[in-house]
Amino acid sequence: MPDPAAVAYLSGNQALVGPHARSDQPVARDPAGRPMLALRTINHGESLAIPSSSDEGEFSAIDLDRAARLLRAAGGEEHPVDPRVLGLVYRIQTHFRVPEIRVVSGYRVPKPASRSNHGRGRAVDLIVPGIVDEDVAAFVRELGFVGVGIYPSSQFVHVDVRPRSYFWVDFSRPHARNREHAILGDLAMKSDAAALDGGKLPIEPFGIVNDVEGALRTYGVPPGSPVANDDEEEDR
Repeated sequence: MPDPAAVAYLSGNQALVGPHARSDQPVARDPAGRPMLALRTINHGESLAIPSSSDEGEFSAIDLDRAARLLRAAGGEEHPVDPRVLGLVYRIQTHFRVPEIRVVSGYRVPKPASRSNHGRGRAVDLIVPGIVDEDVAAFVRELGFVGVGIYPSSQFVHVDVRPRSYFWVDFSRPHARNREHAILGDLAMKSDAAALDGGKLPIEPFGIVNDVEGALRTYGVPPGSPVANDDEEEDR
């Protein structure tokens, strides 16, 4: 059973203290006045602010390399970061008008047979200062082609980019096996459909293929069917 703190968390009574505490720092802006993507890693204690060339979050190759360095694994291993996941994080930051995003985890060296998006440079575990995690998750769930997981025991939000949206709650504690429960499957399909109607292209599966449906079939997923989570991994 979930502990009392996790129950309070899911009820919208999350305490905004520690890494969740609100920041009074001003939002960093580029010379044109657009907010910059500002990241601070909780574990490494490092920070980075990079300019975006659009309101959707688009970054230069040099800045993508700088972000990959910031989001490196605990052992120092680096991996290219998918620009679309940085765009997603940028949209979170600008939507909530916060001066920074606090990163719990970026790249993690994948274990054998792991399907984690962290090992593909497509996922970030994060905290938005001054904002309860459920509000962050609710915003991202509407965007389409995303994975969104909330972790009541550890208290952070996992976000990633993927071919079809999938949402979950996981009550596992740090460095423990996942205890994931899928949620809001209908919303996941509706969000993807709305994204398509708005002209957003699906995220291709991780692999070299020519079409999305063909790629999904290679994973044994019939076209049009809901998908399971492709971020299964221990030791979050």
